[in-house]
Amino acid sequence: MTTATAPSFWRDPALAFIEARTIADGRKVTYTRHAHEHFSIGAVTCGRSYYHYGTQTFEISAGTVVLMNPGDVHACNPIKDELWSYQMLYIDTPWLTELQHQLGFSTDQGYRPFGTPYTRDGVLYSGLLELYRILVDEHAEHLQKQSALVSYFSEVQQRLNPCDAPLREVNHKLERAAEYIRAHCTDALKLEDICLAAELSPSYLIRAFKQYYGLTPHAYLINQRIQFARGQLRQGELIADVALAAGFADQAHFQRTFKLHFAATPGQYRDLLKPSANNPHWPPATRPSNG
Repeated sequence: MTTATAPSFWRDPALAFIEARTIADGRKVTYTRHAHEHFSIGAVTCGRSYYHYGTQTFEISAGTVVLMNPGDVHACNPIKDELWSYQMLYIDTPWLTELQHQLGFSTDQGYRPFGTPYTRDGVLYSGLLELYRILVDEHAEHLQKQSALVSYFSEVQQRLNPCDAPLREVNHKLERAAEYIRAHCTDALKLEDICLAAELSPSYLIRAFKQYYGLTPHAYLINQRIQFARGQLRQGELIADVALAAGFADQAHFQRTFKLHFAATPGQYRDLLKPSANNPHWPPATRPSNG
């Protein structure tokens, strides 16, 4: 049974590039610092919370829109025992990158990151709440949802990510290290393997990687394993199988780590994904919950 503190998830297979999540009472919801492979945007709908973004910490409240680029380290946590609630959308990066190209806000370099971790822009806040309402509406037509998505994220792009905003200088060797970790995230990696792939010394890699990504190489590896597991769970895979495939020593370790990243157990995430009216057969009947 879903409780007030348990997240509620929504997905529609016809809009496979987006996922939504909401929580009505975040007082007991705590996250470890983590990052996503997709773009995230959310609205605080009630109360206040701490927003950890990179090395900074902000107090945010109802009316705030938060933004996380793919790879941005972040966490939102309660302030003492204050009630707070939020709605979040997770957008696959290729979809948003393509929209940026269409709008002229990106180049052949790919996705252009946002430089704003949060905003109090009233238009974007009310627009996000309206977009969320349309997405989860079982009676809304597919074209309406598509139109609302393009319209809203075009507005976000125009208001927060102008063409002349400076890009972060790329460290190609650290990028290679991260790419190697992503490609081998389910393996038992050794520091020397990563250093060899990136052509970096261990001391430089450990120091510079955290400065560049906000996570140590090991924390980055764990985060990538959780992202891999998330994809498997979205397909309805058994939790024990996902834990093993993702490189975790046992299911209990996987359960604890997943909850630190998503504030939900793997079973809650897999089984509480809310389908649209066009997809009433989730989760698969042959996949009983085991966590």
